[in-house]
Amino acid sequence: MKNTMKAMVLARFGGPEAFELRDVPVPAVGPRQVRVRVHATAINPLDYQIRRGDYVDYVPLPAIIGHDISGVVEELGSHVTEFGVGDEVYYTPRIFGGAGSYAEQHVADVELVGRKPENVSHLEAASLTLAGGTVWEAFVTRAQLAVGETVLIHGGAGGVGTLAIQMAKAIGARVITTARASDHAFVKSLGADEAIDFMSEDYVEAIATITRGRGVNVVFDTIGGDTLTRSPLVLADAGRVVSLMDIAQPQNLIEAWGKNASYHFVFTRQNRGKLDALTHLVERGLVKPILGATLPLARMGEAHELLENGGAYALRGKVAIDVVGQTLDVPERFRERKAALLATAP
Repeated sequence: MKNTMKAMVLARFGGPEAFELRDVPVPAVGPRQVRVRVHATAINPLDYQIRRGDYVDYVPLPAIIGHDISGVVEELGSHVTEFGVGDEVYYTPRIFGGAGSYAEQHVADVELVGRKPENVSHLEAASLTLAGGTVWEAFVTRAQLAVGETVLIHGGAGGVGTLAIQMAKAIGARVITTARASDHAFVKSLGADEAIDFMSEDYVEAIATITRGRGVNVVFDTIGGDTLTRSPLVLADAGRVVSLMDIAQPQNLIEAWGKNASYHFVFTRQNRGKLDALTHLVERGLVKPILGATLPLARMGEAHELLENGGAYALRGKVAIDVVGQTLDVPERFRERKAALLATAP
């Protein structure tokens, strides 16, 4: 085995150009760890937040970041019995706990690792780990979304939203989501019962009409802003708000008090149990990965740009990275939209 590997290293905090392709040492394997040949990874908002410097106290530079892995086990620690060499696995590396996924190989604690769903590719599986685990924790562990309840999912066409729609439907909930008008047919194809155009409609007024004033049981916040303040205006009594977002501005929760609302803030905890549950849903055909674009490892900066400006590019689903090959699938609409934005820039 070679003692070096290729990795996209974050050399400094800043824009998408802050990554450098380097040869770095292959990590050693501990007794309860596995070494995985990374076939694919994917990009998350957490990744570009780290890259631009939102978490400088937690990420010493230079750093290999990244939070989705699908690959094949190549080496076992001396006390690992759960997997064998050659097993296909997927997982999220420990957040702020060491090297991430933007590399050809990765070493992980075995309790984080799950068996990859058999009916999807490595690229598809890599798009599921952090986002899918987050949605599972949001709906099952925190909100305890129940059959027959109604959920409002903000940003239904995004990487997290596409999975949230499908998982809420698998639970048996009624799904309302916000999305631009051009994405309404798409989000409904994933299972959304109603779609609200956030560009032209006030979602509070729309929810009042759709639910005939009864409100929703759960709000799933993937957008931030004033969502925490406004969510009680669409909640039924004893409703729940689950947010994935940092609280970047003051919020007024007086309306939440009147609704007996509960708020949950999700920073995903990694474990095999959530992955096993997600695998079951995927292999039964209840959840399918949605890839908006696929790029090779060497074009990590472009991948970050696509996700970070996903709204401007009308991105649907996740941006995936083919680590072992040179797959490039950037839909024409992204290139056309980028050209139009550059042409109108001051």
